Amino acid sequence: MILKILLLVIFFAIMIGVGVFSRRKATDVNGFVLGGRAVGPWLTAFAYGTSYFSAVVFIGYAGQFGWKYGLSSTWVGLGNAFIGSLLAWAVMGRRTRVMTHHLDAKTMPDFFGKRFDSLSLRIVASAIAFVFLIPYTASVYKGLSTLFGLAFNIDYRWCVIVMAVLTAVYVILGGYMATAINDFIQGIIMLVGITAVIAAVLKGQGGFLSAINKLSQIPVDSSSTNPALLKMNGPFVSFFGPDPLNLFGVVILTSLGTWGLPQMVGKFYAIKNEKAVKTGTVVSTFFAVIIAGGCYFLGGFGRLFDVPAIYAPNGKILFDSIIPQMLSTLPDILIGIVVVLVLSASMSTLSSLVLTSSSTLTLDVLKISVCKKLDEKKTLLVMRVLVLVFIIVSVVIALNPPTFIAQLMGISWGALAGAFLAPFLYGLFSKKVSKASVWVCFVYGVGITVANIFLKFMNPINCGAVAMVGGLIIVPVVSLITPKMNKNFVDKIFACYDQKVEVTKKTVLVEDGEDEEENDK
Repeated sequence: MILKILLLVIFFAIMIGVGVFSRRKATDVNGFVLGGRAVGPWLTAFAYGTSYFSAVVFIGYAGQFGWKYGLSSTWVGLGNAFIGSLLAWAVMGRRTRVMTHHLDAKTMPDFFGKRFDSLSLRIVASAIAFVFLIPYTASVYKGLSTLFGLAFNIDYRWCVIVMAVLTAVYVILGGYMATAINDFIQGIIMLVGITAVIAAVLKGQGGFLSAINKLSQIPVDSSSTNPALLKMNGPFVSFFGPDPLNLFGVVILTSLGTWGLPQMVGKFYAIKNEKAVKTGTVVSTFFAVIIAGGCYFLGGFGRLFDVPAIYAPNGKILFDSIIPQMLSTLPDILIGIVVVLVLSASMSTLSSLVLTSSSTLTLDVLKISVCKKLDEKKTLLVMRVLVLVFIIVSVVIALNPPTFIAQLMGISWGALAGAFLAPFLYGLFSKKVSKASVWVCFVYGVGITVANIFLKFMNPINCGAVAMVGGLIIVPVVSLITPKMNKNFVDKIFACYDQKVEVTKKTVLVEDGEDEEENDK
């Protein structure tokens, strides 16, 4: 216990120290929200990855989907790495950095307002972001409950409060730069921690091959209504698992979703320059392969820990208890490392969420409506106060969180990415996107998610995937039949991609008989 507490004290001291160190970078709005747009590729890549993967993935998703799909759940982690990280950086990284810098857009709602010349779009986008980031925050907190009960045998409410206070301190002090530096430190902890945990869990099962052998002998639940599935041998070690269709839905939600989340896309706004995007792409993908791939691979062995502790009194499986139960047999030192690992993942995500929410509400609502005359210092003060307000609201919800982590996150990601992904992506690449198509996508993404909460016509995970894919179809279709934006206005926005760059011509040695002009070509 002393060792575990010591690890936590050291961890918290470093986080606060970084916040104090980063104060000089948070003296104006641009520095507080975007680190002065001068954040290097390694810090940005780790900030992207640690905001992506939190206790939601390690405790909630890995446990639930590992139980349902076995080792095939590793596909979710690989999808996160190659679609949610590699492809997202390759497709959106440079264009996002260039256009948001050109428009001087500091948030995603700010981008919508300036790209589509609409104050109303900016305010509505801000409201959507603020409302639907709250369940995501609650899911982050909820991921810590059973883990802290296991490690310290204390009420998780105290953990939530302590974590919230510490996050508030370093975000309020240092803003985005403090978040980015802490994310880098926390990312290193996560890389070491997940590797050690996987090795220890497999060793406890007699090694990798022994664990695979045990898992291959577990049949599908007898409650399944699919006759072909009931006859399958070794479903939980098969290539696509016992339910490929729903597995694909999870891959889409958790991988494509990052393309439309304000706290994720915002990382591209802050990166130092276009050249840094290339390095960030490689680093971010490597990080995601290890963390996401490792988490879901670990979760795939969840059925080897089928014990009474993971069942509720009514017989239902407590998915959020599966991973903590897997860890309960580890040595104390490893449990301490796991606690710091999950805290690292959760605090990095939480800091990104609260910074996004406060900056969005301040810059995209208050600053353009009731507080138009605020100067730089007062705007910064309001933003810091709202960081505290958002953390308090999220703590209140987290102390009595509903449903499972995966469902909470499905609601949040479904609404946010369903509304934002398509108009943001098409807005970066196409001059033909109409203002009306953005409105329709906002209504569709939020509407289908909210309707599903009350009517329950679809699994929240699949609903989120449908919201995202549907938006990608809706925006171009509606843009075809609705009035186009002013051509001169749009051309000026896209001029940022066509800026001419002068370079010094290098001397070329021309061989005898070779035409100099042709050689220059």
